[in-house]
Amino acid sequence: MEARSILPPLEVMEKAFRERDSGFDGVFYAAVTTTRIFCRPSCPARKPGEGRVEYYATPREALFAGFRPCLRCRPLEAGGRAPDWVRKLLDAVEADPERRFRDQDLRDLGVDPASARRWFKQAYGMTFQAYNRARRLGRAFDALRRGGTVDDAALEHGWESFSGFREAFGKVFGTPPGSVASGIRAADSGVPGSRDFIRLGWIETPLGPMAAGAVDEGLCLLEFSDRRMLEAQLQALRHRFRLPMIPAESPHFSLLRKELGGYFSGTLREFSVPVVLRGTDFQERVWRGLLGIPYGKTLSYAALAERIGASGASRAVGHANGLNRIALVVPCHRVVNADGRAGGYGGGLWRKQALLDLERGVRSFG
Repeated sequence: MEARSILPPLEVMEKAFRERDSGFDGVFYAAVTTTRIFCRPSCPARKPGEGRVEYYATPREALFAGFRPCLRCRPLEAGGRAPDWVRKLLDAVEADPERRFRDQDLRDLGVDPASARRWFKQAYGMTFQAYNRARRLGRAFDALRRGGTVDDAALEHGWESFSGFREAFGKVFGTPPGSVASGIRAADSGVPGSRDFIRLGWIETPLGPMAAGAVDEGLCLLEFSDRRMLEAQLQALRHRFRLPMIPAESPHFSLLRKELGGYFSGTLREFSVPVVLRGTDFQERVWRGLLGIPYGKTLSYAALAERIGASGASRAVGHANGLNRIALVVPCHRVVNADGRAGGYGGGLWRKQALLDLERGVRSFG
């Protein structure tokens, strides 16, 4: 996966956006809450008032949060310009964002569906159909956030059946739309129910984007988004916490982004973001043992088993290590084979080696 940058600190993004600094184009995207439009930092449009901007690492995040791309700075186009046929598709979506575009609709516009799938996948990380669906789901999510009903959100944003809407919504956001609506209303009002959900977010790193999850007490998820087990980890998280999930910002994400920036630059060796470990008793013993492995050091599975009082259970320790849901912060990458070789890693062996190299003072990634 192509390496991507971490979001800069909030004060840096605010300054860059106010000053229209083109040097930050592609680093982050600014979304205006009053107009529901997201822009490049260099956008020439008039800047909104204080407190009316949210920042996202990728256009995908902004789309799923219910924002549409700015027509002046065109944040979806590389270098501010896409091929004419791509612009035709983007304009068609914005002219009727609730419309479901099928292959024949593309052909009627003079666009080859296969070419559209390939181009959008390469440029935006999603097919054109996924982009079209993201716009509709994002608008539905925004309607729920503003107090709309689930039925209205489905009918007004291009779904012909409630069951189809609930299924599509659940696949993207990991929870039924009704749970999202009640959770958002609770969070916005500050009532006790605001604690009754898991906040989900995306965090960009030089080794690829990561999915993050947090409850009020701390971080409960940090996984590379292309990990095969991510869906199973999300299901396990819902089972362990018995809480719905909603895409929303968390104070823990702000601290995590800052600390990940320091970690990948080689200036931070110990994370302070709080973590919430939730598993079987044995799994939690293993994960707490991982927290005790110092930066730049490694431990074998057998040695870790002995350290936590489970001598001879190295196989079970390895299994629990692989089920760790908070990568990097709970450093499962520091556990290696007895012969010193890196061994396995759910996020990909190349990432594990890159992390071990980083902690030895060797940066092997871009």
